[in-house]
Amino acid sequence: MVMGTEELLRLTIAALMTRTGARQSVLADGLGLSQAQISRKQAGRQHWSLEDVDGLAAHFGLHVLDLLAGPTHAVGVLHGAIPALRPADTVQAPVAQLPVPATVQVPVQSPPEAAPPAARPALLCVLCGQPCSEEVDGFPQHLSAEECAAAVAAATPAPTPAPVAPEPAPVPQQLPTEPPAPAPVPEATVKPDVPEAAPEQARTAPAVVRGPRVYASGALTDQIADNVHAALQECEGDVEAAQAALIKSAIPDVMKLFKESRVGGRYEHSEFPPTADVLRKRSQKGADEIWEGRPKWRNPHIFQAAKKGEEFEVTALDMNAAYLSALKCWLPIGQLLENTSGVHNPKKAGVHLITPAAWDHGDLPNPLGNRMEPGELWVTESTLRLLLDCARQGLADAPLIHRSLVSGGTEVLLEKLRRALAEVRKNALAEGDELTENYVKSMYSKLVSTLGESTANRDMRRPDWMHIIRAKAFANLWMKANKIRTAGLQVVEISGTDELHVVGDWRSVFSEGRDLNQVKEKKTYILAGKG
Repeated sequence: MVMGTEELLRLTIAALMTRTGARQSVLADGLGLSQAQISRKQAGRQHWSLEDVDGLAAHFGLHVLDLLAGPTHAVGVLHGAIPALRPADTVQAPVAQLPVPATVQVPVQSPPEAAPPAARPALLCVLCGQPCSEEVDGFPQHLSAEECAAAVAAATPAPTPAPVAPEPAPVPQQLPTEPPAPAPVPEATVKPDVPEAAPEQARTAPAVVRGPRVYASGALTDQIADNVHAALQECEGDVEAAQAALIKSAIPDVMKLFKESRVGGRYEHSEFPPTADVLRKRSQKGADEIWEGRPKWRNPHIFQAAKKGEEFEVTALDMNAAYLSALKCWLPIGQLLENTSGVHNPKKAGVHLITPAAWDHGDLPNPLGNRMEPGELWVTESTLRLLLDCARQGLADAPLIHRSLVSGGTEVLLEKLRRALAEVRKNALAEGDELTENYVKSMYSKLVSTLGESTANRDMRRPDWMHIIRAKAFANLWMKANKIRTAGLQVVEISGTDELHVVGDWRSVFSEGRDLNQVKEKKTYILAGKG
């Protein structure tokens, strides 16, 4: 039974994931997909696209040809045990390596005289370009990487007999002009060109542009760097003036990056859909009806104990780039439409009118933030998903959904932009480049704050996105507080988008640093007396 190309690709992906220890979630992040999509593609319920194949090759640091050559070949190339294939190996057959002098074409065709009867009908392997006798799903192909390598090795010495021939002898001697030895020259010259120089190039080149960098953010990071460079040139090296100019242009710059990140995307989002009544401001400086769940909470037990004389050593932790991390959230793609089924559809996103369940945990803040009023309220997709997750963990009952305004949703709408900004920010921190760091911070923070009814951003009006992203930042902070509590530490205080106060060894829970998945220590203090 002949195995299909896509089935062979699935086996190759499974083998590479096993050898590298990568999980589906890691692969999903690298491709800008969800873990569920990876699972469906690997199970055969969804097809791998050509765009996916490019992303997979970049993620594993392989050439596309090596990825499609089967699991044995791909794993062998990954570990350096098998020579990598080059595009030139497919396009250039060994005959094409000898056409420099016109007269050489005659000897090239005459040495294989022992093989002309077989060479004519023989098929050319789509992987190495050498003659083969097998077909895989209609494509001529050697059945293993070893056969490809053997075919290449067998073909490259073909010019060797030519120098021994009486008449053409002077001509082939011009081919190995660089190597001095006459007979071993073709093996020493041509052979390393395939298994040594080419594999090294094929394995090291992708390492420079591997993983999410190529697939998700490549040209975007270059454009950010170009913007910084142009501002410095325009301001003649004055860093302060350049920073002022970059911050001033942050909104149009980030909107341009966002539009470029959506080129070739799966979804066509609406930029100016009709605004639902609940998303309209009640006055010029007023607010709409959406509750984002901003936290402002203190642990009553710890503060009561402190008033009675107990002392607590508290560490205030600061979350890094909270709004940048929050760009990875479920966003509605088109216009919000009413749904009164009372059932949450995980494939859609929007805002929801709910009655939340009671919260009975004194040592953990309510996911709804500091709202004390009972009854119905409008919440965003981020808050509803957090409440439903709390219900799955047994922390509270699920909220009652009365009405929803939703559209088809996705979690990766801003993902390429987020990765580009995160990558540039990470590099700027490593190089101490405060100019670029502040520029990136200005872009993502202003993006979130101007997506609503703001005259500063004329490229888009999506107040639903603004509320959902903000609520996601608050939800991320709450999840970190819950992680502290689950680890046996005590949560003392949680407020804003990025401040979390804890008692205990927080380094056993979080990694310290300034990357997005890390936290940094703000201060340490003693809580005692009147608090």
